[in-house]
Amino acid sequence: MNVEQARFNMIEQQIRPWDVLDSSVLSLLAVVKREDFVPAAHRSVAFMDLEVPLPGGQSMLAPRLEARLLQDLAPHRHEKVLEIGTGSGFMAALLAHKAQQVVSLETRPELVAMARENLRHAKIMNAEVRQADGSDAKAVAGPWDAIVLSGSVAEVPAALLQQLKVGGRLVAVVGQAPMMRATRVTRTGERDFRTEVLFDTVAPRLDGFGEPSRFSF
Repeated sequence: MNVEQARFNMIEQQIRPWDVLDSSVLSLLAVVKREDFVPAAHRSVAFMDLEVPLPGGQSMLAPRLEARLLQDLAPHRHEKVLEIGTGSGFMAALLAHKAQQVVSLETRPELVAMARENLRHAKIMNAEVRQADGSDAKAVAGPWDAIVLSGSVAEVPAALLQQLKVGGRLVAVVGQAPMMRATRVTRTGERDFRTEVLFDTVAPRLDGFGEPSRFSF
C-alpha cells in the first residue's frame, strides 16, 4: 500500500466531499498518522471509509465522521477540551494539535493502554487519557471550553452540559439507529443553551450511557 497516496485519497475522496472544508482540519489529517492509531491487524483498512475494529468489540469512527466532528467542534489553541470515548486515541491526537489541553475518558482498560501508547509514540504531550466513565458526573467535572463525544448517545445528559463554560460547545451524535443526528449544543448563558442539528449519520454507542425507556406513562 502506498500510504501517502491512500492518505491523500482519504482526504480528497471521503473527507472533503463530506463538507469538511476547513483547511486547518484537512492539513491536520495529512500530518497526524492515522495508520499509527490502527491495530496492526487492520492497517490495510486504516484509510477506508469504515469503522476500524478495536480491542474489546469497540471501533474507530470512520475518517469522515471524525473529521466532521472536529470541524464542527472548532477547538481553539487556548481551550481545554474533554473527549468521551478515547478508542485508539486518534481523535485525542487531532484535538491536541488544535487545543491547549485535552482530557480523554475511556472505560476499557485495554483501550486506555493502547491510546496512551499511541499518543506517546506520536509525541503528543498535551493529551491525557483517563480510565473513567463519561456518564459519571465526577469524571467529567469541568468547566470545559469544548466537549466531544466520540460515539453516539440516545440523548445528551443535562449534567454534562452543565460542565461547559459559557460560550463552550458540545458536539455529539444523538438518537437511535438507523437515524441519528450530529448535534452541537452551545452554552449561551448560565441557564441558556442553543442546539443545532448539523447532519445525519450513525455511530456506535458509547459505553455507560443509558437508553431511554421504551414505555411512557
